[in-house]
Amino acid sequence: MDKMIEEEVRKKKNKKTFSFIIISVVILVTAIWLVRTSFASSLKKSNITTAVVERGNIENTISASGEILPEFEEIITSPINASIQNVVMDAGNKVQSGQSILTLDKTAAQTEYDKEKFELESKRNNIAKLKLDLNKSFYDIKSSNDIKQLRINSLEADVENAKRLYKAGGGTKEDVDKAELDLKVANLEKQQLENEIKSKQQTMQLEIREAELAADVEENNLNELERKLNAANIVATRAGVVTWVNKNIGVAVHEGESLARIADLSSFKVTGSISDNYLDQLHNGLTAIILINETQIRGTVSNIYPSVQNGIVSFDVRLDEQNNKMLRPNMKVDVYLVTDSHNNILRVKNGPAFKGSSVQDIFVLNNGKAEKRTVHIGMTNFDYVELKDNVKPGDVVITSDMSDYKNSEEVTIKN
Repeated sequence: MDKMIEEEVRKKKNKKTFSFIIISVVILVTAIWLVRTSFASSLKKSNITTAVVERGNIENTISASGEILPEFEEIITSPINASIQNVVMDAGNKVQSGQSILTLDKTAAQTEYDKEKFELESKRNNIAKLKLDLNKSFYDIKSSNDIKQLRINSLEADVENAKRLYKAGGGTKEDVDKAELDLKVANLEKQQLENEIKSKQQTMQLEIREAELAADVEENNLNELERKLNAANIVATRAGVVTWVNKNIGVAVHEGESLARIADLSSFKVTGSISDNYLDQLHNGLTAIILINETQIRGTVSNIYPSVQNGIVSFDVRLDEQNNKMLRPNMKVDVYLVTDSHNNILRVKNGPAFKGSSVQDIFVLNNGKAEKRTVHIGMTNFDYVELKDNVKPGDVVITSDMSDYKNSEEVTIKN
């Protein structure tokens, strides 16, 4: 009897425990459902951003980075080996064309100039002396030639006399032959002397020309050194702003070393850089959009640098508004290159809701509810996203991030 009572008590206890577990599970599931319903399926209106679907145009862009630079920046270099003597202008100062920036110590260059000038005068004196010597030598040879001609004239007379005497019986055939041989030798000697005169003339011309060329080279070197000395007065070639200057007074600078930079801050350009993965889409004439805060400045790709460094391609953008007040030298900006455009399409403002996928879910407001719709995405840029289907003009789309509600088909929007 006692055993039956214990068995009945045990069964009642097990039934009570099982009922408690079932009730607890139901309560837990209900609580989870209520929490999900309360938090995941409702959203405050103040926590979202929206945009209205509209018809308009859109441009497809690829992103790049850029830097604002003066369109004109002159780098002034040292024309000579010298030392910095005085700095007149500091960085940030405005300068006018012809205004001095700094001065160099030109003592060493001036000494070299004086030496070159003396050597040029020596070469010119040598040329004059060479002309006198060669003219005297030529005159001596010409005088000898004239004497030879007189000798020939005399020998010709001797030949005629020998022939007359031979005919008259007062001379011999040997006398005639001797006179003719002497005349022939004299003619050959005169011809040899004439050839020597001609060769001497050519030699004279070559020697004088060679000396004149050496003097011309020396004169060109002197003129170049004089130009460098004049250029050593470091002045601005046009109006602008000094962006950098070497202020180390007394330091030695070599020819070609930078001394100062002058920029024209009334006109700017953009130097951009982009991954070489987009090289096939990059070309001159491509429209570029420069974004500075909320301001857009348009321009055109004007130059693409041929070298690729670390997978990066550089290019220049010529701005439509080169003197826009937003532009500042060395400012970092976002650059968007327009690769394509569509007209009269459905578009909506871009936002975190759009992840870059060609097909994705969006939420559209309708009578206090946000309904999930699957749409196909077309072109995108930093301003707009093209929606190809499942929306119409006037629809209000949530543009804020809705990742937490990806499993919800509908979300209640609370005020």
